[in-house]
Amino acid sequence: MAIRAVLFDIDGTLVDSNDLHVIAWEEAFAGADVRLDRDTIRGHIGKGADMLIPSLLPTADADTCRALGERCGAVFKARFLDQVAPFPGARDLLARTRESGRAVVLASSASASELDHYLDLLDAHDLVSATTSADDVENTKPAPDIFAAALRKLAPLSADEVLVVGDTPYDVEAAAKCGIATVAVRSGGFPDAVLRDAGAVAIYDDVAALLADFDESPIAGDVRA
Repeated sequence: MAIRAVLFDIDGTLVDSNDLHVIAWEEAFAGADVRLDRDTIRGHIGKGADMLIPSLLPTADADTCRALGERCGAVFKARFLDQVAPFPGARDLLARTRESGRAVVLASSASASELDHYLDLLDAHDLVSATTSADDVENTKPAPDIFAAALRKLAPLSADEVLVVGDTPYDVEAAAKCGIATVAVRSGGFPDAVLRDAGAVAIYDDVAALLADFDESPIAGDVRA
């Protein structure tokens, strides 16, 4: 079945922010007297706070998780949000997708305020048909909620008519739970083996490489053919 809509992750996919999120989390944990090395944190980037904190601190209670999430969000917005830059080709890929007749949706574990900032940064308000963020759902990636919410906004399209573009195994896993295939990009820093094991149907270096191969990519084809 032809692809009629593409759900784009943002952090690590369209914008270069993953390492900045790692540092923000490191500082948030350190403020609670929890020392975690950056490589350990990096392996969980792509999850929202509701999923990341229990993965790294399984014994943390709800109040601790809430305080850590709020602290990380405050640090990131105060110190790092303005440092985030779009990856080369990011807006052009959104535009090419829209010009091809496919709906463009931003589906992120970021907060709604961060998503709005990225829409401005990418100058993409006129390209995007819908958005979903952490504020729209009960659970973030790798739970399916964010992509499930996007699918509801795209009704009557089916999962077979939708494709995800993301940079983490958590994007791939969340999409798969909704029956959606994922094209992965390496710009988020995850190894190919991890992305493939999660179920990515194709892997590109970054969004610029995906744009260059657009007509031969799964976006323009039938990923289940």
